[in-house]
Amino acid sequence: MINKLFNKLEQLKPELVELRRDFHMYPELSNEEERTPKVVADYLESLGLEVKRNVGGNGVVGYLKGAKPGKTIALRADFDALPIQDEKEVEYKSKIDGVSHACGHDVHTAALLGVAKVLSEQIDNLEGTVVFIHQFAEEVAPGGAIRMIEDGCLDGVDAIYGAHVWSNNDEGEILFIEGPAMAAADVFKIKVQGKGGHGAQPHQSIDPVVSICQLVTNMQQIVSRNTDPLHSVVLTVGSIHSGNAHNVIPDTAEVGGTVRTFDEDVRMNVKERIEKMCAALEIQNDVKVTVDYTFGHTALHNDPNVTRELKKATTALLPHNEIKDQIPFMGAEDFSFYLKEVPGTFFFVGGRNPSLNAVYQHHHPKFDVDEESLVTIGKVFLIALQNEKVLSS
Repeated sequence: MINKLFNKLEQLKPELVELRRDFHMYPELSNEEERTPKVVADYLESLGLEVKRNVGGNGVVGYLKGAKPGKTIALRADFDALPIQDEKEVEYKSKIDGVSHACGHDVHTAALLGVAKVLSEQIDNLEGTVVFIHQFAEEVAPGGAIRMIEDGCLDGVDAIYGAHVWSNNDEGEILFIEGPAMAAADVFKIKVQGKGGHGAQPHQSIDPVVSICQLVTNMQQIVSRNTDPLHSVVLTVGSIHSGNAHNVIPDTAEVGGTVRTFDEDVRMNVKERIEKMCAALEIQNDVKVTVDYTFGHTALHNDPNVTRELKKATTALLPHNEIKDQIPFMGAEDFSFYLKEVPGTFFFVGGRNPSLNAVYQHHHPKFDVDEESLVTIGKVFLIALQNEKVLSS
């Protein structure tokens, strides 16, 4: 049965490529998606699915109910793009200036639509319900996942599966991570208010630049001296802004950065230490410090048993693919919020292919992938449904 569905997916590849390239040419930023969810919803409705639009905002959820009772399993794809200029010279290059699908969300969306089309012809062989979650705003915090969950997209769902095409690995590779997989991603902005003045008379001013530099250096002690060495933490200051003249002490200085953690206690400790350092800086340097600390995507923890079983079945059913274990990494994904509600797993499918110039990292202006990954993602989703006994074996 499943090999028959694999063949149908392979036959559907030209349509999936057309869908993916359409999304690629007309990308939409997080929380600004209008055309994409309409295309998705219209496509699902054309297959006969029950469709809910505007879920949590711009989200779309499709429901395919089988002829027999059984579990309710959700499959999720994201469809927002990034504020990055598309620099590829291909026929499907982005037509929207300054916006591109530089992370593969167009691939995820088209692949999941392909699964929906294949399954829509197999209702008599479905035992239960498949929920197709097409999510908006994954690239920002808070992302669309929380809002879609609050709006009921997981109501009655027993398990959930998600996928990400991965440019670090060659097309044909499929990667699984048991347990902790991706980090929590938090953002901070810190403003130091001093007292501006002439650069030649620093004693008559309160220099916020000196203060902000001290803070940037001191914050690295949170990683090296305030965190258990057996726990991972990344604290990166990505921006520093102050002044615009060489001989002027500015009034203010600002820094912005990100914190990545796996452990929730460590996550809380980093925030607390930053706030204490800022309070101390006020006393030491007679400045006023404002801290804006935002909790973003939580850490993504795959269910070990679900992941292990999916990997085992994938190895058996896709013997020509290279199945691998992936180590956890500090990237972030708001699929993590679904996994806090129901068991499931988030897997990766290689998209790298030097012969197609698909060699660039995610979020690079020339990012692209081998479109065979559309079919591979779809196949693993089908395997997941068979594992959950929604799809007859």
